[in-house]
Amino acid sequence: MAVNKRNQNKRSNILVITEALLIAYMGYISHFILTQIGMSPNVAVEKLIINVGMLTVSILLCSLSVGLYEAKLRETFRGIIRRIFVSVGLSYFLVEVLSRAFFDDLVMDSYFLPASVCSIIITLVVFRYFTNRLGLLGLGKVRILVLGAGERASIIEKRMRRDVDRIGFELVGFIPIPGDNREDGIRKEKIIHLKVDESFQQFIADNEIEEIVIACDQRRGTLPVEVLFDCRLRGIEVTELLDFMERETGQIVVNLMYPSWVIYSNGFQSQNYLRDALDYTLNAILAFLIFLFVWPIMLTTALIIYLDDGRRTGVSVFYKQERVGLNGKLFKIIKFRSMRPDAEKDGAKWASKNDDRVTRIGHFIRKYRVDELPQLLNVFKGEMAFIGPRPERPQFVEQLVREVPYYNQRHNVKPGLAGWAQLNYPYGASVEDSMEKLKFDLYYVKHQSLLLDILILIRTVEIVLFGKGR
Repeated sequence: MAVNKRNQNKRSNILVITEALLIAYMGYISHFILTQIGMSPNVAVEKLIINVGMLTVSILLCSLSVGLYEAKLRETFRGIIRRIFVSVGLSYFLVEVLSRAFFDDLVMDSYFLPASVCSIIITLVVFRYFTNRLGLLGLGKVRILVLGAGERASIIEKRMRRDVDRIGFELVGFIPIPGDNREDGIRKEKIIHLKVDESFQQFIADNEIEEIVIACDQRRGTLPVEVLFDCRLRGIEVTELLDFMERETGQIVVNLMYPSWVIYSNGFQSQNYLRDALDYTLNAILAFLIFLFVWPIMLTTALIIYLDDGRRTGVSVFYKQERVGLNGKLFKIIKFRSMRPDAEKDGAKWASKNDDRVTRIGHFIRKYRVDELPQLLNVFKGEMAFIGPRPERPQFVEQLVREVPYYNQRHNVKPGLAGWAQLNYPYGASVEDSMEKLKFDLYYVKHQSLLLDILILIRTVEIVLFGKGR
């Protein structure tokens, strides 16, 4: 345990020193650029050093207070960004107040602090991405051991086969537990035949294990509670399989869910009137701003669809279809028509990848998501938001509710133009695909926040610009 502790402290020290240098350097660079473009006057070197020093120390202390230098920090990249914003924002306030209250003669010009703070936030976010996600400087790579080698444990082997899936951790192996279903269990991963008793602690120390994942098939009477209790007291993280998969993959494994996990887990925040009103206001403003830019595209698209087959068939360029919205309420979604007028003469059908019902212009507007633009009207009406699970047709929902567990829970939030599932599992044309997308939809329902919405919007813009949509 002592070696493990020294390694953790060493990594934390490296992180603190590196970020201190980055913060100080960005403070200096900000002042240098401002003086070069004539927005700030040159100041004495001593004054610049003192201001950069105060800002650096303040950010380091605030980062320490929000846990950014915690050796055992188990946080998503999105959560790390939140902590960076809080620590740097708090530092801005402290330096501004303290310097003007007690060191007024040392105050820099009004542009220095805002410019430094903005550049520091960008730098720290980029730096943390490469350290925590790519394992640079020995950071972010957690050595884990899995208790269980049966059916539940095999979800790690099946879902996280590639190296890119294991960027955040190093898997030491799987330890079989009595009651595991070995027939459907681990096949190719390393299995460690070790009795979980007093010698287990020595194995943990010798292999520098930092986290234990509980993935056994049968817990009652087989889980070594006393040994795990002792591990937890010694600083080893003990994580349930569902929490581990949620953290590492950004999805909730629906087929492994059980009621007590939902009851005791964080997330799934309740809605309230103020939050709903603010959410609608932000969505409506964003929809209006986007409409100001895209109305020429919408007008051109409508004209092309009309000339392509609308004039000949007399069918509208728009397509209205009943969908299931918030709390199961039905509404009419509006899209540019991308299929032939007789596309559903034989009833509702799942869309397929190379659907022969799609028109010539339909292939293009689907690829670049132009067909979704009329849904801005649904946003104005409060039926949809920009970010949320994609709304599904009632006929399919009835089937999916019967066949897919917890499917109805995705209707606890407003449906959206773009969603977490669309980014991570972009194609769905069957019940099996709907099950996979539900894992990401429930993750969004549980963790919905402004920061997650911004992340989804940014990645959606990338998809639209590079035509990665279906």
